[in-house]
Amino acid sequence: MIKKIFFQSIFFNFFFLKEVFAAESGGMPQLNPEFWISQIFWLIITFGILYFTLSKFILPKISLNLELRKSQIQENIESAEKQRESSEVKLKEYDEIIHKSKMEAKKIFKDAREKVVKDINSKKEILDKQIHEEISNAEEEIEKLKNNAAKKINEIAVETSSSLLKILIGTEVNNSSISAIVNDLSKKNKDKYYGS
Repeated sequence: MIKKIFFQSIFFNFFFLKEVFAAESGGMPQLNPEFWISQIFWLIITFGILYFTLSKFILPKISLNLELRKSQIQENIESAEKQRESSEVKLKEYDEIIHKSKMEAKKIFKDAREKVVKDINSKKEILDKQIHEEISNAEEEIEKLKNNAAKKINEIAVETSSSLLKILIGTEVNNSSISAIVNDLSKKNKDKYYGS
């Protein structure tokens, strides 16, 4: 229908162009008041057809397209807003998870550190007790050896002197007299060798 009207308007325009070119030779016919009525008539017809075509066929499609685009843009904006809100929620959740993980890691590290320090302190106390016991035992043994050293040395000196005298003299000497001499010498030299 539109094509038919369009081609008819072109045909009529060409038809009237022939007369316009013929009238041009005598002057400007569009300024001649004799042709104003026909010009106005065709102007109204042409613009009426153009208006009718635009208002009934072209403009509704354009407005429909604009409405579709507007609704699509609005949907996209709403979708983007929802996605933005969703991403903000996810970001907050992610931040909370990271914060909780950091706090748990700190707590685990603190607990492990406290446990290690506690274990080290308990082992140190046990080791200190063992060292103290060993030192006490060693001191007791040293004290016993120190106390018994003079007696042992006297016994060894008596036995050695008895054996030497037996070898030198050839007869056995009474151990009690050798023991008395050794005891007498050891009492004199006790401070010198064993302290007070």
